[in-house]
Amino acid sequence: MISLDCLHISLNRTLLLSIGLWPYQQSNLVRFQIVLLLAILMTCIIFQFTAFLTSECTLDLFINVFSSALFFLFLVIQYIWFYINTGIVKGLLEQLLNIYDDLTDENEISIMKEYGSYAKRYTVGLMLIIIIFVCILILYPFWPQILDILLSTNQSLSRPPLGGMFVTEYFVDQKKYFYLILLHGNAALFIGLVTVLATGTLLIAYLQYACGMFRIASYRLEQALAVDTLRKGSLRNKNLIHKELIHAVDMHREAMRFSDSSISKFKVMFSFMIIVGVISASLNFFRLFQALTFRYDTELLLPLISVTTYISYIFIGDYVAQEVMDHNNDVFATAYDIQWYTASLNVQKMILFLLQRSTKIFSLNIAGLIVGSLEGALTLLSTILSYFTVLYSMRT
Repeated sequence: MISLDCLHISLNRTLLLSIGLWPYQQSNLVRFQIVLLLAILMTCIIFQFTAFLTSECTLDLFINVFSSALFFLFLVIQYIWFYINTGIVKGLLEQLLNIYDDLTDENEISIMKEYGSYAKRYTVGLMLIIIIFVCILILYPFWPQILDILLSTNQSLSRPPLGGMFVTEYFVDQKKYFYLILLHGNAALFIGLVTVLATGTLLIAYLQYACGMFRIASYRLEQALAVDTLRKGSLRNKNLIHKELIHAVDMHREAMRFSDSSISKFKVMFSFMIIVGVISASLNFFRLFQALTFRYDTELLLPLISVTTYISYIFIGDYVAQEVMDHNNDVFATAYDIQWYTASLNVQKMILFLLQRSTKIFSLNIAGLIVGSLEGALTLLSTILSYFTVLYSMRT
């Protein structure tokens, strides 16, 4: 049995360990870590809604509070669902290991390694983006002081409230406890962003390996029906072709089953995330539009981070799902392109049976709401813009 090291998910493992969601190490200390992190996230949401208790409830306050609170709820949903379903996460990893362990052809192993490296590149790239966000979060509250030093203005610049991120009410003197409140808000945002990064990149790794399995199925078809092989008419060679075709079909079925399981196991999570994410993205996009167009006195940092997170999540997720669909279609394209007419009648019947499967479209249905594809990404984006248009018409 091979180890998890061959899957190139060491970075994913480190990220999941940092937030207590790695399924193989669930000690009491890890459970305490999970409770602590969830408490930080949940209290951050609660102290945003308490602003309604001390402030006049206006449309602007409603938009400001719900735009940020729903963003944090989006992060909490993903955290809680992965914690509840650590067994599913572990089962998918072990299923992937079993598939990897059954490979004996060096070319097939190299294909899986290639797609594992693709998944690692996604993780590294997205991690760099999160690091940039974290640096901005740390420096943002001190930006007035930095400008004062750089420009030598000798003027007292106003400090952004609560780090300039969102409206809260802690029922304490916010000037006196500014740095503690700032620490709480930044910690919650950091935990949420790492959660999105760790869980999202693991799902990307699952789907990238599914693409590798489709690629192996295409490779097996090419090997089984190579021209020089088909011209040899011995009974032994025909049996070898039958065997290789069966292996190709088995791998294709396994790839479809694994990629579908990677999405369907989290369909409830995705359904909640889509609903909450669309509403929150619309509100945050509206806040950005207000600030940039009408120069409203509103902070841009959290709306900018949330809109960037939503759009990245939508397009990267749907792009990877589109890759899975394309790799599935490549299997049938390979079957069409090979010189099947040089094969025996029995082999031609097997290929025809495989081609008939191509008439049934394979897609990754996300919670019954959208199909994971670039078209689905555009559908979600158009929905966000539609809600934004409604808000704009109400506000004007």
